[in-house]
Amino acid sequence: MHTAPELPSRSSYDVVIVGGGHNGLVAAAYLAGAGRSVLLLERLGRTGGAAVSTLAFPGVPARLSQYSYLVSLLPRKIVTELGLKVELRRRRISSYTPTTRDGRPTGLLVDVGDDARTAAAFRGLTGSDRAFEAWQAFYGMTGQVAERVFPTLTEPLPSRAELRARVGDPAAWEALFERPIGEAVERWFADDLVRGVVLTDALIGTFSQAHDPSLRQNRCFLYHVIGGGTGDWDVPVGGMGALTGALDEAARSAGAELRTGCEVTAVATDGRSAEVSFRSGDADHTVGAGQVLCGAAPQVLARLLGEAPAGPAPEGAQLKVNMLLRRLPRLRDRAVDPREAFAGTFHIAESYSQLEAAYREAAAGRVPAAAPSEIYCHSLTDPSILGPELVAQGYHTLTLFGLHLPARLFPDDGDAAQQAARREAALRAVLAPLEAHLDEPLADCLATDEHGRPCIEAKTPLDLERELGLPGGNIFHRDLSFPYGEDPSDRWGVATAHRNVLLCGAGATRGGGVSGIPGHNAAMAALGR
Repeated sequence: MHTAPELPSRSSYDVVIVGGGHNGLVAAAYLAGAGRSVLLLERLGRTGGAAVSTLAFPGVPARLSQYSYLVSLLPRKIVTELGLKVELRRRRISSYTPTTRDGRPTGLLVDVGDDARTAAAFRGLTGSDRAFEAWQAFYGMTGQVAERVFPTLTEPLPSRAELRARVGDPAAWEALFERPIGEAVERWFADDLVRGVVLTDALIGTFSQAHDPSLRQNRCFLYHVIGGGTGDWDVPVGGMGALTGALDEAARSAGAELRTGCEVTAVATDGRSAEVSFRSGDADHTVGAGQVLCGAAPQVLARLLGEAPAGPAPEGAQLKVNMLLRRLPRLRDRAVDPREAFAGTFHIAESYSQLEAAYREAAAGRVPAAAPSEIYCHSLTDPSILGPELVAQGYHTLTLFGLHLPARLFPDDGDAAQQAARREAALRAVLAPLEAHLDEPLADCLATDEHGRPCIEAKTPLDLERELGLPGGNIFHRDLSFPYGEDPSDRWGVATAHRNVLLCGAGATRGGGVSGIPGHNAAMAALGR
């Protein structure tokens, strides 16, 4: 994946791709495979964008998926057509959510391989069978929607009416596409904790609340439950870098030129041909292009075109924390093995009422006292991301995704010390509610690097903006959109105001997540298919 800075081999290409994230690599592989001359320009010294693995802690052989964690939306169609050698491993434990009931530590464990066990967990939490029955019925409904909607994501963009007919369930359509998702959650579920576990899928990376009339939370929820036609979230074996490494190889093997260390500075187009200017080292260069595909955010593309961005500035809303532990911590809930509790998604401070309280605090400009978060332990599913000696000693990775920590809480005032203080405050806000459910201090479990420092790092939205070029640290580039459209001239949901400039990143319709879908769809649009 890593190449030394190298200039393009020619002065003009059929297609120039701006940005070497996973979607840009998908587009490059398809277009080069179709016989187009393709140049991909990436600002960083490696391809992969946010979907990479990193040795985050000096002297420690642990390859963490540093920014993007799990895979759900990558279609088997793309894997097969590009010949990708990747393995996505299913997690048997879907989630564990610790809580305290009647002064007793307990929790909700969802085991997708054992319905009877999961039913018993719901019964133990709520005192009846109704919650589990509602859970099965609700996710049976979303599962049917997933089966019908997911295949459309790599087809020409349907109209709203066409997608509604494809869903074929008026009640499901209204619940997911028409009314705030909070209404469905409250109608289907009574328990505050269960409601929160359901709602989290509507808020990951999206600063919103259950009853937001804009329905941005519904769009987020939809993409979290339709992946693969099942809604399952899988661990990429070898880390996220293994996936983008396979995409890098596929694009190169197809004949695409991938140039890293090349920052695009301007795009000029008359609708028929284009020129792309970029800086490599200390020198400026320009190449011609028949078409330009942009994997960067729409706001970045507007700047490159010299235009005013359409819509408000994007805002990310998450804190990403990476950790390496010498051992998994003991839990206050002794009824569950930590190896099971951390094997799926570990929900912290994510009851329905806690999610709403945290949103209100953040909207008022305060770091939430108990910031909601989700934790994933990839090494339980895929030990290969650790060196053999770490595996033998029982080490594990933990990655944490903190919600309701929007960019506005981390103003870029140029004061590095203030930024560090805000980052530490946010880190404390996500770790404190986790510690409340542990039977030992997390610090006692953290590994140390070769300098003796604890193996923990935190990334705010502004860190993601600086490191990855994501405006406002928004992991979706802008608000997600429903997977339909009404413009017949935008057949694939990737068009811009310029005929020969297309979006191939997360900001396209049907973008977001590690999916490759925008890259595929932009390639299909460029090929006129």
